Amino acid sequence: IQMGESGGGQVQAGGSLTLSCQPSGFIFSSYGMGWFRQAAGSEREFVASVWNDGKTYYADFVKGRFIVSRDNGKRTLSLQMSDLEADDTAVYYCNRMRSQRVHFGDFWGQGTLVTVSS
Repeated sequence: IQMGESGGGQVQAGGSLTLSCQPSGFIFSSYGMGWFRQAAGSEREFVASVWNDGKTYYADFVKGRFIVSRDNGKRTLSLQMSDLEADDTAVYYCNRMRSQRVHFGDFWGQGTLVTVSS
């Protein structure tokens, strides 16, 4: 299994980034998919998830700034992030979901680093 996260980078506060995830090794359309993040010195936390029925779920800290989406035909998960804050600095990971805010299994990819400068 590979998760294939990409799109991270350095951006100033208030800026935008779009992250992508193109996983392989499992049937993408069979799972809810989500994003998690881990800041230095902190535990990994849930960010957002999207399901095949179109339902989406977000962490409270997102506050309407992020949009999670998926394209089953392209096996791609995306996270559009806007109005970024310094506290959004973290490595972002995608994963399969077990439930609205809980990941499936213990496998994690390399993630993609987002750095927001104030």
